[in-house]
This record gives sequence, structure tokens and C-alpha cells, in this order.
Amino acid sequence: MGLHVILPPGDGKNRTNLRKDIEEYHLANGIDYEEKDIDTFISRRPDGLAFDKEKNHVCFLKYTRAMDSNEDWAQTKEQEKDDRYSSHLGFINHLSKRENSGWKATQINFTTGVKGSLHTNQFLTRLESLGVKNKNTQEAIRNRTVQKTLCMSDMILKLFLIALSSNTEWTLQSLLAENTSKSMERYNLHLQASGRRSDHIA
Repeated sequence: MGLHVILPPGDGKNRTNLRKDIEEYHLANGIDYEEKDIDTFISRRPDGLAFDKEKNHVCFLKYTRAMDSNEDWAQTKEQEKDDRYSSHLGFINHLSKRENSGWKATQINFTTGVKGSLHTNQFLTRLESLGVKNKNTQEAIRNRTVQKTLCMSDMILKLFLIALSSNTEWTLQSLLAENTSKSMERYNLHLQASGRRSDHIA
């Protein structure tokens, strides 16, 4: 699936060669590239897309957990994500300008620390920019985000402990059985208690 499909239906319908469009964009902006870079460009995907058809606006959504061990942890991670997709946004805006479609592409990041840190005002403001205006809904999403992040971090630590252990049955017994069982069901994880290997079935 080419990146240009996120533009309105009909826009660019005569573009049958996505690679040619991408090469044109790189050349027009003086960006050096190799053949393999085009494949990487095409395969890269944001976590989600939000559309505002009234304003001809498409927004890339990135949801990230980062190690919140220093003061600028969120800024550093978000800059990394902005850099990762800046060319894609530029490409969409390039096609939009070329075809005079009026569409604009931007990006919004939602970043949570693995220890539960979150820049509340920034998080809520970004939700509002996506059309989530209700304060109670914003707060519910914020609380849920932190809760899920902590739960995932807890699960990762437990699985890490299991992976380090030479006796999976002993490790499972050392954890709180109820929490472990619920977490396994929640993330659809299945462990082989007789060996060192753990399987993740998606």
C-alpha cells in the first residue's frame, strides 16, 4: 500500500508508480538516497492516522513509551519520532502542492514514560487538537494511557525474569499467581513451563 493512499480518493489516481513519485520528491528537495532507501520509505508506517476532511488535514499519530530517566526524556524521544517521519510528511505535502489538492500533513506524538511519567498539559492539548474536547474524556484517556503503560512495563519485567531463570515453573511460582495469570490472558501470552523458551502468540 503506497503512502499516497492517505490522500482523498481520486487525488493522484493517475500515479501508478509510487517509487517514481518518491524519487521525484527526493530529487526536488536535494535529498540523497539509494535504492534501498526507497523501500524503507515505503514500508515505514505511523501508528495511526487522523483526518479532518473539512480542513483537508491528515495527521500522523505516534504512540511511544520512552525511558523517563532524565529531564528531557520526552523531548528527546519526540524529536526522534519527528525526524523519522519528516520526509513522509514532506512527501505528502509535496504531492498535495503538485496536484493542488489543498491537503496538509502534520504529526502528533503521544509519549509516556515507562515509569508512568507523562506531560499532562501537553498530552491533553494534543487530544483536544484531535477533536477530543470533553475534559472528562481527556482525563479518562490520560489515566488509561498511564495505567496501560505501567501494566506493560510490569509484564515486560516479569517476562524478563522468566527468561533469565533456568526453571520457568519456579519463576512463575515466585510471582503473584493471580496477577501473572491475568496479565498472560490480557496480552495473549502462553508459556511453556517445561523449558526455557517462552512463546508469544499474536
